[in-house]
Amino acid sequence: MPHTPEIAILEQNTLAALGLRIILEELIPNAVIRMFSSFGQLIDDTPDMYAHYFVSAQIYFMHTAFFLERQPKTIVLSNGEHPQLNGVPTLNCTLAQDELLKAIVRLRQYGHHSLPPLHATAHDLSPREIEVLVLLTKGCINKEIAERLNISLTTVISHRKNITEKLGIKSVSALAIYAVMHGYVEADRV
Repeated sequence: MPHTPEIAILEQNTLAALGLRIILEELIPNAVIRMFSSFGQLIDDTPDMYAHYFVSAQIYFMHTAFFLERQPKTIVLSNGEHPQLNGVPTLNCTLAQDELLKAIVRLRQYGHHSLPPLHATAHDLSPREIEVLVLLTKGCINKEIAERLNISLTTVISHRKNITEKLGIKSVSALAIYAVMHGYVEADRV
């Protein structure tokens, strides 16, 4: 049975925390994501059970000793500023959604391997479904996909439905992240 990663978001701004939670749930649907508006709430929980901590810069700096012990699991949330953190990655929460998705993928690709792999379970996409997925990530609409692959519009819709069901991913931006993470397209081509 696959391990269910648990992720903690420590952020006083409820909207920012909810937004990040929604993005992470889409990227890592099997994860359990808990939100805490204060460090005390985390400590009252079971603080060492988390595979990852997304923590606001303010909370991080108030409780640095705790997070330094968990450095490989910690990502500091910033609001556009780049706090000087030795070896601790930051995530700029002011980015547009698509850029934020790419930034999370880069954290995983460039040295933050303790992030759970996105959609880690093996999926049996057919070669045609992969072709449809790639064209979707390049911004093609159903009609363009049908023309490029020389298939009917109904077949494209059927492939999209199958892809969504197999991967459990509904949005095109999350499908693009999946395609990048699995080597179907390069990150700079999305």
